[in-house]
Amino acid sequence: MTETASRTTAQETENAGLAGVARATPADPMPGVTRDARVPGPKERSLPPELGPDALAVLQGRSFMLSDSVGDVPGGTIGGLVHGDTRFLSKWVLTVNGARLLVLRSRVVDYYSAAFFLTNPDLPGLPANSLALRRLRFVGNGLHERILLQSFLNTPVRLEVRLAIGNDFADLFEIKDYVRDRSAAITHMHATDGSEVRLGYASGDYSVETIVQASPAGRIVGDDLVWDLDLPPKGEWRVELHVPLKLGGLELQPTRADFGEKPETGDDPLSRWLADLPRFESDSDLLKRVVAKSTADLPALRVALQVPDEGVITLPAAGLPWFLTLFGRDTLITAYQALWLGPTLARGALLALALLQGKKLDDFKDEEPGKILHEYRVGELTQLRLKPHNPYYGTADATLLWLILLSEYWRWTGDDGLVASLRGNALAALDWIDQYGDRDGDGYVEYQTRSPQGLGNQCWRDSWDGVQFADGTLPYLPIATAEIQGYVYDAKLRLAELADGPLADAALAKRLRHEAELLRERFNRDYWIDRRGGYYAIGLDGDKRQIDSLTSNIGQLLWTGIVPNERAAAIAAQLMSDALFSGWGVRTLSRDDAGYNPIGYHLGTIWPHDNSLIALGLARYGFRDEANRIVLALLEAASFSDYRLPEAFAGFRRSVGTFPVPYPTACSPQAWATAAPFLFIQAMLGLEARVDRLTLDPHVPDEIGRIFISRVPAFGKFWDIEAVGKSSHVRLTE
Repeated sequence: MTETASRTTAQETENAGLAGVARATPADPMPGVTRDARVPGPKERSLPPELGPDALAVLQGRSFMLSDSVGDVPGGTIGGLVHGDTRFLSKWVLTVNGARLLVLRSRVVDYYSAAFFLTNPDLPGLPANSLALRRLRFVGNGLHERILLQSFLNTPVRLEVRLAIGNDFADLFEIKDYVRDRSAAITHMHATDGSEVRLGYASGDYSVETIVQASPAGRIVGDDLVWDLDLPPKGEWRVELHVPLKLGGLELQPTRADFGEKPETGDDPLSRWLADLPRFESDSDLLKRVVAKSTADLPALRVALQVPDEGVITLPAAGLPWFLTLFGRDTLITAYQALWLGPTLARGALLALALLQGKKLDDFKDEEPGKILHEYRVGELTQLRLKPHNPYYGTADATLLWLILLSEYWRWTGDDGLVASLRGNALAALDWIDQYGDRDGDGYVEYQTRSPQGLGNQCWRDSWDGVQFADGTLPYLPIATAEIQGYVYDAKLRLAELADGPLADAALAKRLRHEAELLRERFNRDYWIDRRGGYYAIGLDGDKRQIDSLTSNIGQLLWTGIVPNERAAAIAAQLMSDALFSGWGVRTLSRDDAGYNPIGYHLGTIWPHDNSLIALGLARYGFRDEANRIVLALLEAASFSDYRLPEAFAGFRRSVGTFPVPYPTACSPQAWATAAPFLFIQAMLGLEARVDRLTLDPHVPDEIGRIFISRVPAFGKFWDIEAVGKSSHVRLTE
């Protein structure tokens, strides 16, 4: 096969503000693909001021509020109140007599509420620590904040309390980059009695409004709310603030709550979620705390969608703060990880993504028939078609993961009806693999954007430099990464199982098993590298050269089952080597490779979701001690971050310090990191759902001791499961 392409390197295009290099073949089957299509890479910029390591976020649905530990959002930062990918507050700063306050303690109470305990610095006429202030915050579509102030002085005191308010109406994409100046188009309207500040913005058919309501009213200076107080000795004062949101013709009022004080009925979102979950017990206090944190965080990352003939469904969003929306890859893997908690999230993910499955060729959105989306946004830039995210389809793995989740959902539920109803979507996804995913007919799924704003890397390592050679050079596009071929192999075998069952198509089952076997043979020939003890290349580049860096992706290959048994030991040894295993988990890139950077996004960091798939893969091939070593390391790492696993953390050797080093801008909570402990438990238990029954093949480490889970939902029934060491018990309860 003859290829022609520009010899520009990815680094050269990155220096020009672009990343990724196109290599197309004359036989490329997709219309509309240009030969030298290039994709945007990260712009050189100075990051805006951060909110500090103790920043707090509260969230519910598509809304979140990110502030510093005092509860403030200084202007020009990444903080603020965001809903529907639009910022509704970019400035929210409380002062007393012109001075910002000092934090005594602040924390998230529930995922949707937070409390800030503050006092004053030393000021003229106001000694330090004379005042106690509490800010109680709740978010849910809008913002509700209560400020309570108490004087501990024995004399009267005059105070000016000011809340500085501002908004730039930034699109979420701009918050992370450069915010366009909209000030000339922003309207400012204030209630004459000082009870309300309104800021509005419109561009074409896009309109949005921020409303700040205050009770009691103050006076308004600029856009600031100001209260002039004359407090008696030991006097108290309070104000209630409401920020409903208006986006287009829809106005969303903030939900009222008692800021972490549970209603006596337990009828709040978190209580309802927890009441429906299986009950988890263990001898390990660490494991119990991590599971409790994950089960409390996961509902914070749920989004609800209205689906025809189904009503309202729930499914996981990707993560706070930047990815509180529907994703393909993240949503699917999270739903897979959490299946033993119940089928609701998986069902929602399957239905929502099927509804938005690609139907046509659209270069701007990287859309193709049968393709599952990458990301869905509704902000101004997307609505005005300046961004391709309504939705954007630039991912090569979500379609395969959708098929894998469909199979796993069926294995846990036996829901023939849902599988039958999604038959057309499943066959369209299968057609995408062969017609569009395999761009050049070589039997591998490759990726290459066609959009001027598309992603260069469209695998899970989707940063611009996330895939590279061992010497640090960047490969030519299109790229066929190894784990994607593993996903194809697994997806075809799983779809064959469904074809033998609810799809009732024996010919399709036979064909898919044959294709999967051919792929396995071809893959193990073309991707295997004998050097360095033996491992799989991370991918093949546009010239079909092996991209020879040693990465954690080899562990995901074990999860898919594409690795022959005789090579599994070599892969296990690589994963547990000092080059990949830091002591806290498996790094994304070997420290022996030129591109290694322990705080590089995909170049040496440790990703809990990646490690959960690796652990399950090791367990699948019988390397149970190695799997447990990863599980225990990640559980201990969680203990240093309030028992919550972040999106990623640094890949420094464990001997460097006594705690894992955070990744600077990791999402937390992030869905597939939040759900990783559930897959760790599944790996330790050897838990599987097959043919109307649950099976266990446990290898629970001594550090964990006994695990007992009651009321595990499967096949429309509930099961109790128990394991200690290699002994286990499964009992049908109803």
